[in-house]
Amino acid sequence: MKAELQNEHRWLEQLVGTWVTIHETPEMDGNPASSVEWTETIRSLNGAWLVFEASGPMGPGETGASVMTLGYDPAKQRYIGNWVGTMMTHMWVYSGSVDASGKVLTLDCEGPDFEDPSKTLKYQDIHTIKSKDVRNLTSRCQQADGSWQEVMTMDYHRKK
Repeated sequence: MKAELQNEHRWLEQLVGTWVTIHETPEMDGNPASSVEWTETIRSLNGAWLVFEASGPMGPGETGASVMTLGYDPAKQRYIGNWVGTMMTHMWVYSGSVDASGKVLTLDCEGPDFEDPSKTLKYQDIHTIKSKDVRNLTSRCQQADGSWQEVMTMDYHRKK
């Protein structure tokens, strides 16, 4: 069976490459502010799927890593994928769409409520294309009142 690639698959191709992000951590609980650099390599599996592989420091002497897959399911008319990382045991399963501007991919998922592990919350990972060489990832979770609270945001810069 051969995958019939759609325009949505071609949209994903702009993400292929090696990216660097610097994550700023504010001073908290007596720990000084810090900044860490992660590298993410995104490769295509013959245009049908992307594989994101990221790694970087997590703390003194610790390295974290994550793997994400992302593709497009024409039958569901949705972008689909998943994410796993060394920092948790939950597999995030994505389903989403690109907005009318063609610049923002919003991936919906469900995951643990980090304040009450017996509950789950709705989350969104929002990927915004800022330019050919800069993209942003913003993650947020839905609160009990229906509002969204930002969990993190970071810019990725294409490594030249």
